Amino acid sequence: MISFDRVSKRYASGHEALNELSFDLAAGEMAFLTGHSGAGKSTLLKLVALLERPSRGQITVNGQNLAQVRRRGIPRVRRGIGMVFQDHRLLLDRSVFDNVALPLVLTGTAREEIGKRVRAALDKVGLLKYETSQPATLSAGEQQRVGIARAIVAKPAVLIADEPTGNLDPQLAAEVMTLFGEFQQVGTTVLVASHDLPLVKRMGKRVLVLDQGKLIDDFRP
Repeated sequence: MISFDRVSKRYASGHEALNELSFDLAAGEMAFLTGHSGAGKSTLLKLVALLERPSRGQITVNGQNLAQVRRRGIPRVRRGIGMVFQDHRLLLDRSVFDNVALPLVLTGTAREEIGKRVRAALDKVGLLKYETSQPATLSAGEQQRVGIARAIVAKPAVLIADEPTGNLDPQLAAEVMTLFGEFQQVGTTVLVASHDLPLVKRMGKRVLVLDQGKLIDDFRP
């Protein structure tokens, strides 16, 4: 489902964020990316989402060779990828419902279908009663769950998350990680970047360890 074949990424500044990185993540598999700050975790996820392009190597996501995707084809590829960010990136001038609905609106989904999917997604993350609320009235943990609902509302084959528990207390962080595990159980491929090593260890999933842009360990429980 996600395949990196000798992928490197060098920025214009000369910094090499990834160096000859190779790994495969199967459909329906869940894995964590760990490593020190600046190890390349965020860059790797940006490459998966076509937010960045590699300098060398080949990346395949959901059966698509990303090198063959031109600019106008990027939105189509991204429809199959749900993205969760540490800072939520919610639209504060729109309701919780409208934030979650946004990916469906952009793809022209029928209004009735949008209602069903948004409420199902909010119910999944335990926030259905807040559909008319403004994001600013919610706690940090609730805002993060709104972001997760938005990421999964279109039923993507791949779900990626960049430090999704970085701003949460330990209990909320564990709840969010459990949610990701539930998505994997229904067949979604999940890749999460996290520096919370104790929590990652408790999840009992595959762990890819990066150091200075290189894959130094691939632990499978």
